[in-house]
Amino acid sequence: MAGIARRPGASKSKKGGKVGTGGHGKQALEGRGPTPKAEDRPYHKAYKAKAAAEKHKQATGATPIRRGEFLAPTARTAGSGGAAARSGQRVAKAADASEVLSGRNSVVEALRAKVPATALFIASRIEMDERVKEAIKLAGARGIAVNEITRPEMDRMTGFDSVHQGIALSVPPYKYQHPMEMLDLILSRGQKPLFVALDGITDPRNLGAIIRSVAAFGGQGVILPQRRSTGVTASAWKTSAGAAARVPVALAANLNNTLKEFKKRGVFVVGLDGGGSMELPDFDLATEPLLLVVGSEGKGLSRLVTENCDAVLSIPIARDTESLNAGIAASVSLYEISKRRAALKRK
Repeated sequence: MAGIARRPGASKSKKGGKVGTGGHGKQALEGRGPTPKAEDRPYHKAYKAKAAAEKHKQATGATPIRRGEFLAPTARTAGSGGAAARSGQRVAKAADASEVLSGRNSVVEALRAKVPATALFIASRIEMDERVKEAIKLAGARGIAVNEITRPEMDRMTGFDSVHQGIALSVPPYKYQHPMEMLDLILSRGQKPLFVALDGITDPRNLGAIIRSVAAFGGQGVILPQRRSTGVTASAWKTSAGAAARVPVALAANLNNTLKEFKKRGVFVVGLDGGGSMELPDFDLATEPLLLVVGSEGKGLSRLVTENCDAVLSIPIARDTESLNAGIAASVSLYEISKRRAALKRK
């Protein structure tokens, strides 16, 4: 129709749009491909952790296992057999992801003891007391990356129910010693053995408390069974208040066989159970080489462990109290043993 004005930009063709014009925006609709992994995004904390891990690897020669987890080149896993464990190498209970220690005392003690670590995390606007300053100084001297993160990030990292005090340390899985090598070392030093073995303890806080008591009352180490037992986790580290950096923990492939081996080496194996036939005040072997075996709070000592004990002790308590927590029971017993040993030295 002549004389009718067209709007600006209108097509002059009377046949409509060209076939296939709907595909012109296909590339734009496809996007930019899959989202990169967190560790490949420069602004993500996982990228920084990966960079810190690579730096640690270059500095120490450690071999990466997974996401910041490292084992020393001479380390072996727990499943590698008893012969490997006796070769002087420390073994890992499990190839779990790296642990995060939190709390100022735990972090500083771990750094002082030169526990392998991949990164130190400091919360923003933290109160810089002497412990925090020392942690930063120790980390810097060892080439450990120091990262400042927000408090919500630290809450997620350490667990929302954790009291992290604004500081955390990423460490590889704990590496355990072999029980007999631990005993050989103490005997070679001319010291009187005092060890604690755990039977059926699954709460890491109990383990941490026992490690702390062993350190306080002159014990030389803790022995854990490889199965049906807690391990040295971040929770155990924190409960030990740093004592886990000073007290070695050994892993027994078979706890009963280990008890028998200790007895052959002249160590008295003494169980601690609420139903024990002898009360702690009447115990007369406190000044002898000892391995104290602590049972779980609910089930106590297992039948086979009880059979392998030279004596089974109980702690006298008020009748209206059901039982003592395993950590408290171990602490009371260790105190009594250390008191009698100290009295013997004074004579």
